[in-house]
Formats: sequence, C-alpha cells, structure tokens
Amino acid sequence: MGLESGTKAPAFEAETDGGGKVSLNDYKGKWIILYFYPRDNTSGCTKQACGFRDNMGDISKLGAEVLGVSPDKVSSHDKFKEKYNLNFQLASDTDKSICELYDIMGEKKMYGKTYMGVKRTTYIIAPDGIIAHTFNNVKVAGHVESMTKKLQELQAAR
Repeated sequence: MGLESGTKAPAFEAETDGGGKVSLNDYKGKWIILYFYPRDNTSGCTKQACGFRDNMGDISKLGAEVLGVSPDKVSSHDKFKEKYNLNFQLASDTDKSICELYDIMGEKKMYGKTYMGVKRTTYIIAPDGIIAHTFNNVKVAGHVESMTKKLQELQAAR
C-alpha cells in the first residue's frame, strides 16, 4: 500500500479549490507534502487539514508546501477550505486517477460494509521529485508533528 521511498513521484494534473489547476511539475525544486485524505468535512479529515493549517508556519520555514488530495469535487473543496480557513491547496481527484497512481486505494470497512476507498497517506517528496518518505495508514493524532520532524531529518541528511 502506497509507493515506497526512493520512487519517482508520479506526475499528475488536477483542478483545485478556487477554480485553479495544479500539477506535480509546479513544485519542481521544492519540498512537497502530498497528503491524501478520504473526504472533506469528516471529523478525521477536518482534524488533519486543520493540523496542517496550524503548523503551516513551521512547514513553510522548512521550505515545504502542502497539497491535499481527495476524491471530492472542487465545489466541496471550496466550502471546506473557506469553512476552516485552510492555507494550502486542495486538489480534486473525482475519478481517483491520482489515488491510483499513488497506490492509496484499499479495502475499508464501515458499519459492517466493505468497500474500496482512499487510505489516508502522506508523501514527503524531495525537490528532485523522488519520494523521500511515505506515511501509510495515517492516524490523525500527532501526524503533522511527526511529518514535520521527519521532514527536518530528511533535509538534514541531504
């Protein structure tokens, strides 16, 4: 589940909140935190997004940018971003093609039903476009702090 460290990050293009477009190429030469989450406005996804928002100062000081990706429509991202004053872009992956490129679709269970869904995953991508670290099956509590610490370690090792 998820792509391994050392793998070239797959290129993609997507629509974003605010009617914009984004591609992985836009981040060439920069550290990027690419995080996949299941759905706007759910408790875990909201906590995670707000965690990135609240730690954006530290992330920015490390020269990194954050991009969130979910299967939600742009209109949902617009409302989510406005409601929680999110300070980073959200990309729409309604056909789940980016999720498939990054191998984060998997079997999930809820209320006794099994279905295929987005597994909460975060990638730290280095300025050369190589995945420096993968966080699979992310638990929201403490994740942004762990990710920021790992980003510092990766940068110090270069």
